[in-house]
Amino acid sequence: MTRVVVAGDANLDLVLRGDVVPRFGQAEQLLDGADLVLGSSAGICAAGLARLGMDTALVARVGSDVFGDRTRELLDEAGVDTQAVRVVDEATGVSVILSAPEDRAILTLTGALAGVTADEVLTAAEGATHVHFASYFLVPALAQALPAVLTSLRERGITTSLDTNWDPAEQWEGVAECLPLVELLLPNAAEAIALASALGEGASDVESAAKALASHGPTVIVKDGAAGGLAAIGDRVLRAPGLSLEVVDTTGAGDSFDAGFLAAWLEGRELAEALRWAAVAGSLSTRGSGGTGGQPTRAEIEAHI
Repeated sequence: MTRVVVAGDANLDLVLRGDVVPRFGQAEQLLDGADLVLGSSAGICAAGLARLGMDTALVARVGSDVFGDRTRELLDEAGVDTQAVRVVDEATGVSVILSAPEDRAILTLTGALAGVTADEVLTAAEGATHVHFASYFLVPALAQALPAVLTSLRERGITTSLDTNWDPAEQWEGVAECLPLVELLLPNAAEAIALASALGEGASDVESAAKALASHGPTVIVKDGAAGGLAAIGDRVLRAPGLSLEVVDTTGAGDSFDAGFLAAWLEGRELAEALRWAAVAGSLSTRGSGGTGGQPTRAEIEAHI
């Protein structure tokens, strides 16, 4: 059976909805909703993979506190193997999501999650078929060692994917060295354009950015919001539309998109079909609050394809 290891961040999200644009001066604003849910790109992707029936483990760090306990509890409930989620003497990371229907702002304390190491990943990868890396810029020790980790995994015959997420420093340092070593790169449209520009490609639109990134080696799978997603392999670009539905919360939609793509791709489905799985999975995930509240089952994805 295919075994997927997801490596990166693990934390809770406090998702706030309604009048979420802060106004200072001690103004009190009333919200429409607040949910404390499983967050983190790696955690949400791992939960999405498990929901799609994939044997999934997570490599991450949490603190020995109430947030850490709840993070592991939610991962366990989602069916994720948490044996490689290390508990350390540091505060568990947390994100506050200010969620509007078409966009969101994210405030993050990295805390314990930043300390994940290359050795932890390589140990957990024993027996894995595929390793997916998330939140590259939030896990600096792992990011620094990632080219060597990717090389080691490739030598073992393990395929890999990378979703860098946004770089808070907007420098995108170190990613170029990883691109020739990773099979799949999964940015969103804004990240693809920013990363291509940082590499000197001068891309101004998502398709040219995806093709520019693909020229460095990986197949590039881009999350394009309501437009769905696109894939660039060489000079060829494929597109898959998203679904039209009532959006509750876009938090984690990109991570559910990743899960949908990886589940289909690892089963050997054609690139176009895997991209369609991704677009449908990302769309359906917006039906619920938080990153995992609306994540689809395999049957739900198949019903929409």
